[in-house]
Amino acid sequence: MSGAASFAPTPLLMTDSAVHRLRALADEESNTSLKLRVYVTGGGCSGFQYGFDFADTVAEDDTLIEINDVAMVVDPLSYQYLVGSTVDFEEGLAGARFLIKNPNASSTCGCGASFMV
Repeated sequence: MSGAASFAPTPLLMTDSAVHRLRALADEESNTSLKLRVYVTGGGCSGFQYGFDFADTVAEDDTLIEINDVAMVVDPLSYQYLVGSTVDFEEGLAGARFLIKNPNASSTCGCGASFMV
């Protein structure tokens, strides 16, 4: 099967709730190029922690993930920790927030904001 394209897993999925919230935020800002930047940093009670920010631009080495009419951006260092994860948005007693459901995490903390691989 020479010449066939290789399959790469989707780095991140996004729930309908997260898509809806990101679209609403872009509409509120009147910025159709607004993207959700998802990243991983060291720290937190389990070793790594998730972070979210908003971006208008995409760096050359970023991975752009487009879902319907919204997009997420992941830097190359965070990419390896997030492959196969799902971004969700929840509203509850603790407030409203984006969160990550990561099948690669060997453990997570109680708040769900940090993890270990």
